[in-house]
Amino acid sequence: MKRRVNRFPTHHGYGEVKVSRYMAMYVAQLGWIVLGIYLNMTAFWPSTCTPDSLFKIYECSMRLPESGHWREAALLTWLWATPILIGLEISRRLGHSED
Repeated sequence: MKRRVNRFPTHHGYGEVKVSRYMAMYVAQLGWIVLGIYLNMTAFWPSTCTPDSLFKIYECSMRLPESGHWREAALLTWLWATPILIGLEISRRLGHSED
């Protein structure tokens, strides 16, 4: 088996990004958003806490698993994982040093 020649010997892990990687990234992001929409449409919020704003959604989200159904628990996970993932991506992009 022939070994690939490293076109960028000083850029470990920062090689060319092919179109297929962009497509996979965008399909994964679209899938994540569609999953969130599906979970939000099918989950049942507790009757004592019905959200009407973004802050109220996060405030009420801790009560979602009280019903014991998987959709509510998955929505709780999705709601709290999304800002963390966005924050990690922003910190990854802003945290590069010019060394």
